[in-house]
Amino acid sequence: MRNILSLVSFVIVATTFGACAAPEETGTLQAAARVLGTAELRSLEYTATGRWFQFGQAPNPTLPWPAFDVSSFTASVSYEAPAARVQMVRKQVAEPNRERPAPVEQRPTQLASGTYAWNLAAAPGSTEPVPQPQPEALEERTMEIWTTPHGFVKAALANNATSQAAEGGGSDVSFAMGGKYRYEGRINAASHVERVRTWIDNTVMGDTPIEIAYSDYRDFGGVMFPGRIARTQGGYPTLELNVSSVTANAAVDLPVPDDVRNFTPQPVTVQVEKLANGVHYLRGGSHHSVAIDQRDHIIVVEAPQHEARSEAVIAKVKEIIPNKPIRYLINTHVHFDHSGGLRTYVAEGATIVTHAMNRPFYESAWAAPRTLNPDRLAKSKTTPAFETFSDKHVLTDGKRTVEIYPIVGNGHNDAYAMVYLPTEKILMEVDAWAPPAPGAAPPTSPSPFAVNLYDNIQRLKLDVRQIAALHGPGVAQLTDLRTALGQTARPTD
Repeated sequence: MRNILSLVSFVIVATTFGACAAPEETGTLQAAARVLGTAELRSLEYTATGRWFQFGQAPNPTLPWPAFDVSSFTASVSYEAPAARVQMVRKQVAEPNRERPAPVEQRPTQLASGTYAWNLAAAPGSTEPVPQPQPEALEERTMEIWTTPHGFVKAALANNATSQAAEGGGSDVSFAMGGKYRYEGRINAASHVERVRTWIDNTVMGDTPIEIAYSDYRDFGGVMFPGRIARTQGGYPTLELNVSSVTANAAVDLPVPDDVRNFTPQPVTVQVEKLANGVHYLRGGSHHSVAIDQRDHIIVVEAPQHEARSEAVIAKVKEIIPNKPIRYLINTHVHFDHSGGLRTYVAEGATIVTHAMNRPFYESAWAAPRTLNPDRLAKSKTTPAFETFSDKHVLTDGKRTVEIYPIVGNGHNDAYAMVYLPTEKILMEVDAWAPPAPGAAPPTSPSPFAVNLYDNIQRLKLDVRQIAALHGPGVAQLTDLRTALGQTARPTD
């Protein structure tokens, strides 16, 4: 009996000792939840400084997105709503050998709550910020909530995430939200979320990868949070932050303004203005196009914004110029607000006429998967056709000539074009200069982009009477450009 009792005692002691000595599991989703304290965290606010990069606006299709210095960054996130507010102060970084307008301090405030997204900004001539609905930004701002370290762990636990051991320790975690959004993350051996990847839709790049790397975790007043955040989108940096403070369970009350809740997007419309026989200015709010009627086909200049805009322009072109195909779409440059509608014209059967430097970018971007929001081109599987140039390029039907010129030496973009009709003496350009709105105060100094545009006109000896700016309130005269430039550029002939 004594031997049996001794054996039982030994087993109990051994079991107890073993239980106490068993190492705590690390590197798993559950361990990350424990280490980060996600169960107790309803919201957080963090402040930082660093850099922000303007996605889709590279000055060259081979270069990264342009950088802005961020002197102040505050993100307030509620995981229960879910909701988020991001406030920052930023200023564009000057680039060597690239002349740009003087950097202006920007103070954007971007918000999302539930199924609504909006900005706060003052109207022209006012200092009082008012809500501006931004429904197209909801996808990205929701992504930003669930790709924070704590948001990723919470979302993974709530969405039946799968895990597998990662090489070198830790685990790789993946799950889906909303039936189509995929999230993948790496939890390292210290049970910290080290990396998160997801995809959102973009009109140019399709299913666009977003990757966020987290490092330098430390205790910020009781909250384990990374001291360094680095985000890339489309292969280039979009955000680099050095975190200075974190507050757990901060009050994040973001009621949706009535103007945002009741907002209904207006249908895309196209207003037609005849510039000359067979030349039609197709206005559309902030971005415009031009349709040119040729003998047996149509040329359209510029396909901005998105597919809905292109579909509306195509429908209007077919209405005013019936029974002719759109054979060419002339693209001024690769910036996404001016190339987001190009794919629709490819599906329509048009050849894309663009600077030679842009073609490899488009071919690569348009080959990306389009599962989140399949467009006409993805469904039709049409092979894009290109006609490229690096110097003067001419399209003609034997009667009307359309001339395309690179805009040389402009700090806005290196693969940049303007379109000229020599018979009608009409110039089409965008982003180099836009006529001011009626009653607007003239700029204190001329934009170097506008000075460069005028220099290109003079260098090429173009006889310009009308300028159909593809941004801005409408058509202007060359004399208006000269007036805007003041004494900086005057005719020499």
